[in-house]
Amino acid sequence: MESLPKSFLVMDANQRSALAVTRSLGRQYSEASIITADTMPRALAGASKYSDKYITYPDPSTKPQDFVHWVAEHCKDSYYDLIIPTTEITSQCLLAATQQLPNLPLPFADHKTVMQLADKSKLVQAAEAAGLPVPVSAFFENSSQLPPIEQFAYPIVLKPSLSKIPTQSGWITTTVRIINNQEDLKATLRTDTYLKQHSFMLQEFIPGHGAGLFCLFNKGKPVQFFAHTRLREKPPQGGVSVLSQAAPIDKKLQALTVRLLKAVNWHGAAMVEFRIAEDGTAYLMEINTRFWGSLQLAIDSGVDFPAQLAAIHLGEKVAPTNEYNKDQRLRWLLGDLDSLYIYMKGNYSNKQKLLRIAAFLTPRFRNQRHEVNRLNDIKPFFTELEQYISSLKG
Repeated sequence: MESLPKSFLVMDANQRSALAVTRSLGRQYSEASIITADTMPRALAGASKYSDKYITYPDPSTKPQDFVHWVAEHCKDSYYDLIIPTTEITSQCLLAATQQLPNLPLPFADHKTVMQLADKSKLVQAAEAAGLPVPVSAFFENSSQLPPIEQFAYPIVLKPSLSKIPTQSGWITTTVRIINNQEDLKATLRTDTYLKQHSFMLQEFIPGHGAGLFCLFNKGKPVQFFAHTRLREKPPQGGVSVLSQAAPIDKKLQALTVRLLKAVNWHGAAMVEFRIAEDGTAYLMEINTRFWGSLQLAIDSGVDFPAQLAAIHLGEKVAPTNEYNKDQRLRWLLGDLDSLYIYMKGNYSNKQKLLRIAAFLTPRFRNQRHEVNRLNDIKPFFTELEQYISSLKG
């Protein structure tokens, strides 16, 4: 008997990662029906030629209950083989609502396992139990538990346990801060009022540089790994990648990642972030339990994570990609333009600024692609450009 065409729902459609997912599934499953959805009238993935239909839903960041109700009602009338959210808020909303949304086809571990990694305090404890190096950490249920601040050796890092805190009226976005002295800590306790009610850590500051590993697991078994290097970021001092290049996999980081994710029986995609100290020790920092912003780079390099994830969920054979193009680059053009603007306003010499302009304008004809603007699927770029111009006017 011939199987029916697959049906996918890609949520958070205005994320660049959702656009990468939509393009990947559209190529891999050419007969499939791909529905994209988000909160705004138009979205990047919704404009893609691979999106058969774009729909809107209530904003899960401000109306989580309305969002869950919408999903429940929508799925009564529409069948999906797989639903892929690409943000932390949307995925956690769905995973936390298993009673209202039974048997929802999500490509994740259960809510408890996801929160064991997404909650930074629980992650540190799980990492210590698995034997991974972590910064020395002190845990607090709220700011009232802090001892006298004169006792701390600065700098220290203040990390809320959750990046996004769910409440009845929406989600609170938190911030990780480097605290250099007592005045910094006092100021943070005044401005970050959520610390009065929600848990956080104080961690030793680790001098060094960041490193990440991207991976896919199938019920505790490693399937795929990928790594990249950030060449330019927004803001330029460190932030979102606007120009990146594929990189070799660090076997030490891979071994640490496997040890931890096997211990929690991880399932699905994850981005694991480390801090490499000056002595070479790799300290675990955090894990993002979803697809990442520069997902398209992995796909362009030959590692198609969305197609692999879908194949795992659908019970199809998945072959890992052991070799990929490590010269491949990915450029987010409008993000790179923003980065250039910030750089020009920064405290840099004229020579540095001219070199930065030259780097921005110099074309690369081989092994580099644009993340959003692609000639064979150009409408998402027009949508992004319209949103970009609108934000400048606003």
